[in-house]
Amino acid sequence: MDALTAIAEPTRRRIVERLRVTPSSVGDLVAALGMSQPAVSKHLRVLREAGVVTAETRAQQRIYRLEPGPFRELDAWLAPYRQMWTTHLAALERHLKTKDQG
Repeated sequence: MDALTAIAEPTRRRIVERLRVTPSSVGDLVAALGMSQPAVSKHLRVLREAGVVTAETRAQQRIYRLEPGPFRELDAWLAPYRQMWTTHLAALERHLKTKDQG
């Protein structure tokens, strides 16, 4: 599974958003998201297999954090679409200014 497919699921996006703020253990994520431990673990496994998160073992816990590589790849993939929308929005802005002046 690739990163885009992994984060397409809304619950996994919530986990990613939480991990964007701070690396977290499964217990932290369970508390923050109001989900069961098995559900969080299942989603973390998918995110880990897609390379979106990594886990570091600290004492009795695994601390999950985002892995930047897949997000760089997503950003590169989105770049042409972002440019397309920027161009279209700039044209709309010019059109609206012309209408206001006319």
